[in-house]
Amino acid sequence: MFLAYRSLKRFLLKVTAGILAIGFLAAALAFLTPGSKALNVWSWKRSNFKEVMEKEKKEKPEVMARQRKLLEERYNLTGKTTKEVTMSRGKPIPVGPTARLKKGLTWQELAQMSPEEIKKKGLFPYLPLPHPHPANGGMVFPPVQLKQFPELTRFDVDFDLPDAYLPEFPPAMFLTTRPELGDVSKGQVITLDNFYELFKDILTPVQLEGLRLLVTRFPQQQFNATDDRKSEKPSQGVSCFDCHVNGHTTGQFHLNPDNRPQEARFRIDTPSLRGTFIQQLFGSKRSLRSVEDFTEFEQRSAYFDGDHVAAAKKGINPLSREQVMHMAQFINMLDFPPAPKLNEYGRLNPAKATEAELRGEQIFFGKGRCSKCHPAPYYTDNLAHDLKVERFYEGRPEGPIKTFPLRGLKDSPPYLHDGRLLTIEDTVEFFNLVLELKLSEQEKKDLVAFLRQL
Repeated sequence: MFLAYRSLKRFLLKVTAGILAIGFLAAALAFLTPGSKALNVWSWKRSNFKEVMEKEKKEKPEVMARQRKLLEERYNLTGKTTKEVTMSRGKPIPVGPTARLKKGLTWQELAQMSPEEIKKKGLFPYLPLPHPHPANGGMVFPPVQLKQFPELTRFDVDFDLPDAYLPEFPPAMFLTTRPELGDVSKGQVITLDNFYELFKDILTPVQLEGLRLLVTRFPQQQFNATDDRKSEKPSQGVSCFDCHVNGHTTGQFHLNPDNRPQEARFRIDTPSLRGTFIQQLFGSKRSLRSVEDFTEFEQRSAYFDGDHVAAAKKGINPLSREQVMHMAQFINMLDFPPAPKLNEYGRLNPAKATEAELRGEQIFFGKGRCSKCHPAPYYTDNLAHDLKVERFYEGRPEGPIKTFPLRGLKDSPPYLHDGRLLTIEDTVEFFNLVLELKLSEQEKKDLVAFLRQL
């Protein structure tokens, strides 16, 4: 009986194995057979990227129309500029305030209201500025940059702010080591193609290697060679100087990497790297205490939205500590633009300044209380502050934001961490409300005149 049972068991195992083998063979042949259902499934998996791209291309007009409607409801986007003061390479600076006030209010009337009244009536004009496609997030580059670098174009979203409210392109570059040279970029975008010719006689070998790494593209969340990207073609990625063009910025934005869930993440504008040598806090909401740490961490945070798994999949390029030091050495040479009316202490020279500028300086260091966070000579206290802006609108708290230097302010619109303040005038109106300063119209004009000279 036992022997018969064993024989039957062996027979059944052989039959089962045969059936499985035939099944696997049939499945394999099905994948290889043209027109088979299995082949269609496999093809669908391979063409999934195309389906996503076509879907998001079709949705893009609606996404951008929604963002344009929001911007036009909030701002008067006439693109008004002035040539009384220009950016370092001559671009006129934008003039505001651009924010639209509700119900026929004037700025002076609004400033007389309490935060509670403004919040209750929904009158605050400077609400947080959202990313046009917050579900996807990621880096978005302005059209003026895409004309020269079309590979940075996304198929799911476009840039949303008019060029009048952005820094000039390309920005000038100034070095602490060679101030007598002025703009060492010579009006060019510094890239892997031209960095050596431009800088071989200016930089040391270590500094030159740091610059090479800063203009070398590495895979990034939306720009890489995988199917999980937002560029139509596989991409080499993004270089540090694609966002910080010439060590400055042209207004690119993305989402901060350190908040979750996705809808809780803030829009973040690309800050200038000018004056990094005097800064002690890096990352608008992060506690990075050296530019070396920031450089090393950036690829894992901003580049990949803080997602190490995605970084590994898409081809992160780990930087050695030696490479990071080389990069930081060059970054620490980036200087602020010249400010001819400031003396060696960062204050106005009375012999060169106008009466309005001098009055504005007094407001900045007095009634306006600006210098409490932005002391001379570089106009930053190297700290982070919570303005508690949620006192003025229904929404979640924004928390502390680092104090950005105000030197070279005119070169860096839009302002605040998310770019919601399109002009210096908007910035003055924002702080007049948030700090409850009660500045007069003339005092605000004088303060703007001073800030344009920093």
